[in-house]
Amino acid sequence: MSVDPNIGRLYRATFLFGIACGISIALSSLHLDALGFTKPQIGTLAAWFASGVVLMSLPAGSLIRRFSARNTLLAFMVGYAICVTGFPFLKSYAGIAAIRALDGACSVGIWVSSETILLSRAESGRKAHLTSLYAVWLSCGYIAGPIVAKLVTAFASMPAAFVLSGVISLVAFFYIFTRFADDGLGRELPPIPGSTEAPAQPLQILSRIKNSCFAIFCYGYFQASVVIFLPLYLIASKGIPRDRTIVLPALFCLGMLAASNAAGRLGDRIGHLLVMRLLAIVGTTMILGFVFLDSYLLMCLAVLTAGATLAAMSPVSLALQGIVTERKDYSRSNAIYNVFYAAGMLLGPPISSLLFGHYGGKAMLYHLAALWSGFIVFSMVFYADDPAAARAAQVSRT
Repeated sequence: MSVDPNIGRLYRATFLFGIACGISIALSSLHLDALGFTKPQIGTLAAWFASGVVLMSLPAGSLIRRFSARNTLLAFMVGYAICVTGFPFLKSYAGIAAIRALDGACSVGIWVSSETILLSRAESGRKAHLTSLYAVWLSCGYIAGPIVAKLVTAFASMPAAFVLSGVISLVAFFYIFTRFADDGLGRELPPIPGSTEAPAQPLQILSRIKNSCFAIFCYGYFQASVVIFLPLYLIASKGIPRDRTIVLPALFCLGMLAASNAAGRLGDRIGHLLVMRLLAIVGTTMILGFVFLDSYLLMCLAVLTAGATLAAMSPVSLALQGIVTERKDYSRSNAIYNVFYAAGMLLGPPISSLLFGHYGGKAMLYHLAALWSGFIVFSMVFYADDPAAARAAQVSRT
């Protein structure tokens, strides 16, 4: 079965964007630390980024409906290039907070635009397969970015690496500009004279995609929390040397890369929500494993498996919301979907830090497991929201 060539072009542009993001992610905290910012200040600057994501998620959908997904993607790509290039040249907290918030706003604009293009062009029977490949290309960029950052800083300055990130973003911009024709994808057309069909309202869309929204909220909450606090827990409670925790994010990403496409294909075959529930069950078991495991190798295996399950759920949840939503409503649904992702990123670290500080690392892990358990129960209650479940029920009745 042939695939729309524009999807392949989107993948390549996404890979470039991932490299640019990977450079910035790898160096941002180091740059802020070198400027003399305290750890709490660095943490609140991360919250400014998440705030930008939250604030722009819904307006990004409106911009797509007004100007098309391709044009919106181009505008936000230029904005991101400006943000990442200007970041190392700002010194005040207020200036950096402002550019981090703008960075978050441009990032979510890129996500929503890209997802709208992808879901609109992917066939209904292959959405999870194609969204998983999108996640793989983006993750490969995230992995390549820190490697590029390390090479650049070895021979040049840290600001030079941020400038390179901006240049790579502009390369992605020009690639999209020259290879994507503006076919109006995502743009809202004027109503047909005499038509009584009204566009779906946000609450109607949320009702359809609630399983995907809950899943991506859990993932954003979990991802933002464990990146900060899992290494600290292993150091304090398990006696793992600090230098041995550095490999954990790479193992998490490796697990996601290894399993995302298989999870997507399985979701297209047997039902996306069922696969999401199975992934959540295994992933929750891995979270609880950190409480009881003492072997470093077994904990590394648990991180790898958590990446292969909880992280692999993200593209499957994106595919599910693309299936249960009308094509004309993709810009709205993707915007709402990313609001929940950003809300998880925003709420996870402060709540996890409070639990960690007052009750210890075990309590933090238990509450993350409880959150995913809540999703498992939720997905069982609303299992019929998955069209695959509805088809299975119809077959069993006949």
